Amino acid sequence: MSILIKNGNIITATDNYVADIFIEGETIQAIGKNLSIKADTVIDATGKLIFPGGIDPHVHLDMPFMGTFSSDSYETGTRAALYGGTTMVIDFILQKQGNSLQDALKEWKSRSDNNCVGDYSFHMAVTDFNEDTKKEIKHFIEEEGITSFKTFMAYKGALMIDDRQMIGLMEEVKIHGGLINVHATNGDMIDYLIAKHKDEGKLSPLYHYLSQPEITEAEASERFVDMTSYTGCPGYIVHLTCEGALNAVRNATKRNQKIFVETCIQYLILDASLYENNFEGSKWVMSPPLREKKDQATLWAGINQGLVQVVATDHCPFMWEQKLLGKDDFSKIPNGHPAIENRMELLFSEGVVKNKITLNKFVEVTSTNAAKIFGMFPKKGTIAVGSDADMVLFDPNEHHTLSASTHHMNVDYSGYEGWEIKGKIDTVLLRGKVAIDNNKCLVEKGYGKFVKRNKVDQII
Repeated sequence: MSILIKNGNIITATDNYVADIFIEGETIQAIGKNLSIKADTVIDATGKLIFPGGIDPHVHLDMPFMGTFSSDSYETGTRAALYGGTTMVIDFILQKQGNSLQDALKEWKSRSDNNCVGDYSFHMAVTDFNEDTKKEIKHFIEEEGITSFKTFMAYKGALMIDDRQMIGLMEEVKIHGGLINVHATNGDMIDYLIAKHKDEGKLSPLYHYLSQPEITEAEASERFVDMTSYTGCPGYIVHLTCEGALNAVRNATKRNQKIFVETCIQYLILDASLYENNFEGSKWVMSPPLREKKDQATLWAGINQGLVQVVATDHCPFMWEQKLLGKDDFSKIPNGHPAIENRMELLFSEGVVKNKITLNKFVEVTSTNAAKIFGMFPKKGTIAVGSDADMVLFDPNEHHTLSASTHHMNVDYSGYEGWEIKGKIDTVLLRGKVAIDNNKCLVEKGYGKFVKRNKVDQII
């Protein structure tokens, strides 16, 4: 099937122009003014913006956590992503300590295979780096197309690795052309503060926030930056939230070091005052927690300074009943926040409309940079001849309201209930097929493909 999109305002990370796009099969075949090509379907995009399909490189679908699972499956989560203009996600496989990376991949594939509506890939979280794990790194990069490896500097006893393991992993990943992702918070200090607050009977969601002060993230980020400097391994800090952590990255630039940084939509527009709303604050219990207004200003500036390359979500939803597991103890609240469907509309409305970022920067941080960093560009992340026909037709002037009553995520509340938004997803194409149109999903589970990624050293 072929599609001709007429008169759309095409926005990429570098360009802004009006033209037609001809799609045949799964890829873009031609772009130009007034294309005189016959197509099976013609879409009039007059007055619409056309973006590359969004890429969210930080989601947790069907993830085991604290005795339960995140409430969005690979089917519901990737479908909700499509409704929000995100055509591809990268999820995290979590190695179980004592087991192999291959065991973890097999477990995650049992949930994802033939269930995704949109395209997807994986990061591999290494929680037990040893001589056996070390031997698996090359296979994952060269054969599985999984080129990024996540480490945790927190969650001792479950996910955390120590600095010795971190250095060893970095050196091995560097040899084979991969990238290290990190959850950079000081786990020992956080565990101490959690225990201290619980001993004092301070059990509300506010103390989740107070157990993870800014210094816990700033110190760990500085340490990670120094380790990547020493090993020469490419590094990527996930969900960076605060001024102190970004200053660690800023300082690294003084020695000509490049560190990739991701923040999440919630850290740009929500703040820690939400934790003062008694147990209602559990809706925003995530790690790291929401920060202060001054940190929002730092993150917006970081985006425009090129220090923050990606805006993701860390989408990890839990039903309200699941959140209630921690009603008497903040440390038992499942950590996570639903945003996979809201990211692009919120960033447009709060960023572009309010003149905090340009349209080109919007595309850069929602799609293009993730494609480049994670080895998928120009197949993904841009609108160009030969690229996958993943794109969003967007009405920049339509107003609407976010609500759990209308979203498609499998969660019974919204972190943005009642937010007034300017700009709305109109039509979404995934690999040359209309996937979302008139608020209906036109593709079934199983349409989403696993995307093998290139070595990072071939891209950056």
